[in-house]
Amino acid sequence: MAFIKHCWVLLLVLVIAFVLQIIFFSPISPEILQLPLPSSSVSVPPSNSQLQKVIKLGEGLLIGPEDVAVDEKGTLYTATRDGWIRRLHRNGSWEDWMKLESNTVLGIATAKRGGLIVCDCKAGLLKFTDDGVRVLASHVHGSEIRQMFADDVIEASDGSIYFSVASTKFQLHNWHLDLLEAKPYGQLLKYDPSTEQTSILLDALYFANGVALSKDEDFLLVCETMRFRCLKYWLKGESKGKTEIFIENLPGGPDNINLAPDGSFWIALLQLVPEGTELVHTSKALKRIISNFPKLIELVVGGEKRKATVINVAADGNILERFDDPNGTVITFVTSAVEFEDHLYLGSLNTDFVGKLPLK
Repeated sequence: MAFIKHCWVLLLVLVIAFVLQIIFFSPISPEILQLPLPSSSVSVPPSNSQLQKVIKLGEGLLIGPEDVAVDEKGTLYTATRDGWIRRLHRNGSWEDWMKLESNTVLGIATAKRGGLIVCDCKAGLLKFTDDGVRVLASHVHGSEIRQMFADDVIEASDGSIYFSVASTKFQLHNWHLDLLEAKPYGQLLKYDPSTEQTSILLDALYFANGVALSKDEDFLLVCETMRFRCLKYWLKGESKGKTEIFIENLPGGPDNINLAPDGSFWIALLQLVPEGTELVHTSKALKRIISNFPKLIELVVGGEKRKATVINVAADGNILERFDDPNGTVITFVTSAVEFEDHLYLGSLNTDFVGKLPLK
């Protein structure tokens, strides 16, 4: 009997030690995630299957084309996980344009004076031209951008470049931990080409993601993925330098955002919290435990790979249209949507093609 008693005591000690190990040595120090609430101020159209009509461009050639950009000539650019910047010409031919020894190239934008501006998690803010690659910004306030999570970028007509840092703690490969931790590690940065200096416009953002300029460039929008909302940062006028909520309580976490020709915005939404997993984000202890097990993380926060959603939002913050692939039948994990000549071009971290959707 004494032996059995000692065994039970030993087992209890081991269980307690295991739990303490998980709690105190967890890779995260979590807070409660504020999930979107029903709001009368935001009218969301019903789900549909419009994204199942997409045409697949470059299928099999592209690996996780996260973002898409189109220049004035109609040449389409995308960055893939094998480090290539590939472009699709008007004649339908693909070109391996530029190669970067990195699998962390994310947001891209066409430059006003030619070339492509690129965010790379490891290298920082870059500019690609036919002559090669140049590093525009590698530090901000003494910190290396390559140690952060440079995400999306846009250039203004005066040459100023605005870009986001999703997280100053987590990188692309473990971005799910940022969702579980639910703390504001994101930033909105500005690169000034005249001084070649980078400054922080906004700090303490909840996974700062997509960045877009308004048609008149009087305000800037930045997506806070983990807050299910987009912020408006005023660049001109009486409100210059002030920040307000552009749209909130979105039916998914906003990823990239792009200006449409009519002055509205296309926003890709991620299903960050699959139905039935909401409880996880209300418990700090549960999140600590889950963060230690990759399989559990994928189960709890892997919803973005099961469907696709894109919305069109007017300049006043009202949702105009919604396109879905509710079951991920054709396309999943759409991360960007760019409109060009009555078509919507879709990037995704979970496909081997760029989607093309006719709008008319």
